[in-house]
Amino acid sequence: MSLWLMLAFTAILSVGSAAAEDAVERGGYLVTTIIACGNCHTPKDANGQPILSRALSGGLSFETPNFSGTASNITPDLETGIGRWSDLDIKLALTTGVRPAAARLPGVPLSDVMPTHFYKALLPRDVDAIVAYLRTVSPVRNEVPLPNYKREVTPAPYPDAEIGFTPSSLNDEVRRGAYLATIGHCMGCHTPRTKGLSDFRNSLGKGGTRYDPAFVKGYPSAWKGSVASNITSHPQAGIGAWTDAEVKRALTQGIARDGRELDTPMKDHTPYFRGMTDEDLNSLVAWLRTVPPLE
Repeated sequence: MSLWLMLAFTAILSVGSAAAEDAVERGGYLVTTIIACGNCHTPKDANGQPILSRALSGGLSFETPNFSGTASNITPDLETGIGRWSDLDIKLALTTGVRPAAARLPGVPLSDVMPTHFYKALLPRDVDAIVAYLRTVSPVRNEVPLPNYKREVTPAPYPDAEIGFTPSSLNDEVRRGAYLATIGHCMGCHTPRTKGLSDFRNSLGKGGTRYDPAFVKGYPSAWKGSVASNITSHPQAGIGAWTDAEVKRALTQGIARDGRELDTPMKDHTPYFRGMTDEDLNSLVAWLRTVPPLE
């Protein structure tokens, strides 16, 4: 091989390696910040703190009228995790909620607790990045109980996920914030449900969804439950009168405008949001300002 060809080949390998590293870094950022996968998929100790040595090996358990089960092991463990899943298997599970042939329940849709109706908005490059990052996670052997599906439920479509995003649209601060709020499934908690379905069309961000120990298992025994807040731009009922700094403090420190500590499960998200870049936090706040005010 000529020297020129060797140099060209080396350059190509270097570019490919850098791109792979960039994808893993991007995927790690998404998983450990705005998407906060570990909040459900990482087990917690008696004080409600994540057990990082067993990160993403299965976490919270849920008991709903539609479904009961435990958040899956999404480490690359070959027997109890997703180590035998192909990249495409993982992408389809994330964005369509379909279990692959390599799963324990092949072909059975994921529970509606899994926010695939939000994740369908993920840009292809970000889905690839998430998969690349999950491949680097330490495998943990942990076989969680099989879920019990009591009835089939199709989650309400989320408008921004249905419209979708393009890489260029994220150059706009508000649309970037809309993208982050979508993949972060913020409105999955902060929008009330009617007959089990979120009313995104008429009550976006209005709050009122109740979470209690009968629904979620894995938080500290002292937790008595909580109600999701109104995060619309309403000046009294929502966060319309909050400053940008106050909104960001609530997101990253779990402290409300009046100084009180936010309750679980919101406060459990703050360690993840704390890792977001200033640009992303500013974009998220800019989008929240556009959410129509509702009492």
